[in-house]
Amino acid sequence: MNRRAQAGPRRRLVVLRHAKSAYPAGVPDHERPLAPRGLRDAPAAGRALAEADWIPDLALCSTAVRARRTWELAADQWGTPPPVRVDERLYAADVPELLEAVREVPEGVRTLLLIGHNPGLEELILTLAGDGFDDTLDQVRTKYPTSAVAVLVWHGAGWHELAPGTALLTDVTVPRGKKA
Repeated sequence: MNRRAQAGPRRRLVVLRHAKSAYPAGVPDHERPLAPRGLRDAPAAGRALAEADWIPDLALCSTAVRARRTWELAADQWGTPPPVRVDERLYAADVPELLEAVREVPEGVRTLLLIGHNPGLEELILTLAGDGFDDTLDQVRTKYPTSAVAVLVWHGAGWHELAPGTALLTDVTVPRGKKA
């Protein structure tokens, strides 16, 4: 990490790929719902965030139905969900678009949850991570599946300072719900 990134308070970016979606005939990509597995995995992701104490102060979510439903089911696992901003820029976003949305987050937010899609999320994680623990970077490079959660930490006065290579990838997990 560079010295500038270490100057401010600790911030955490939690990156959640939407849960597994269905592919119903005739339904546009943006409108695809969650598949049965996604309906099980999204709450599991919410529980995993709570158990790890990664509950966000704010969530940024894609406008796609599968991303918004992932947010709803995950946030239902918490006592009081934080505010969410549904942002059309996050649907099919690339790294510059994702960074633009993140950099607009208010300075007071310490933990931010970003819910969106691949390949953008995977590329964002690899772009921001200057380093990682154990095999976390390799895990993201190999596959960043649906419902995957990655946690990046960095130090900065505000989100507007977040830059490539300034974060540390500390955790990657893929919560899965159990079949009934």
